Amino acid sequence: MSVGSGTESETVQGLAQAIEMLERASSVTVLCHVQPDADTIGSGLALGSVLERRGATVQVAFAAPASLPESMDELPGRHLLVDADKVTDTVDLVVTVDAGSRGRLGSLGDRLDTASATLVIDHHRSNTRFGTVNVVHASAESTTAVIARLLDQWGVEIDADLAHLLFAGLVTDTGSFRWVRPGSHLLAERLLATGIDGAHIARKLLDTHPFDWLPMLGSVLGSATLIPDAADGRGLVYAVIRSEDSAGLRSEEVESVIDIVRTTSEAEVAAVLKQQDFGSVWVVSLRSKTEVDVSAVACELGGGGHRNAAGYTAHGDLPDVIDALRGALSAS
Repeated sequence: MSVGSGTESETVQGLAQAIEMLERASSVTVLCHVQPDADTIGSGLALGSVLERRGATVQVAFAAPASLPESMDELPGRHLLVDADKVTDTVDLVVTVDAGSRGRLGSLGDRLDTASATLVIDHHRSNTRFGTVNVVHASAESTTAVIARLLDQWGVEIDADLAHLLFAGLVTDTGSFRWVRPGSHLLAERLLATGIDGAHIARKLLDTHPFDWLPMLGSVLGSATLIPDAADGRGLVYAVIRSEDSAGLRSEEVESVIDIVRTTSEAEVAAVLKQQDFGSVWVVSLRSKTEVDVSAVACELGGGGHRNAAGYTAHGDLPDVIDALRGALSAS
């Protein structure tokens, strides 16, 4: 069963079915996507915490990297996290949060095959609906916003610990509330009313970097390239992060580069291509301002995401990867 961004009655029905699955399960694995951000981890730990309180056996995990990004080391419920190689093979229910496709689960995708049932909770429009039940609310600003609505319908009180986790996903996926939708600020106000320190949470997640981040930025941004005629004349700007640039830096430092590149006024589309292990594999992050649906571009190239924020993994020599991106942009 798939529940998308349909009528309100369909939304309520989908959440009810998800709640029924959660209540029925005594053992649950919650899977977050690889290279996790605060939305997937916040969603996973919030849902895991509620299930643990209800007496279920719970594990929360992601396939890569090997450890939680340091920017998230103050999130409540981290005791639920287990290493990827310790995730139970067979459980009553596997829940995925903020993962638009099975591929986003990395090596843990096989846990979907051995679970009695699978539940997908997400807000990516490009979600491939790979679960037994799929609750995909493309109109939600974050997956934590979907979780908040699920908890409300479930009758679960959102206390300070849960609010911290939900706010973490909300503040990051809205870019510190630069990209909001009707209701975003109301949800934020409600979460802040539990007593959490929203400013501290945002600063920890978004505005705290080691000094070595600055030289990396200088090197990477200094080689940025603008292609004005790309994307049918709307412009593409891209930067390349080679393995030597990112050596010793945390994943959150590497991921932050796209939010600087995207500010280029002459380009509708921004891309950051991140080399993996000095090889010919590139993780590509895409952003657009208003006109280009980069989720469609990413889907064509094997990935997915949102209209204005998406990504994919490419294989090959860098010039060929850039040519493929330009071709997909021309077709969009």
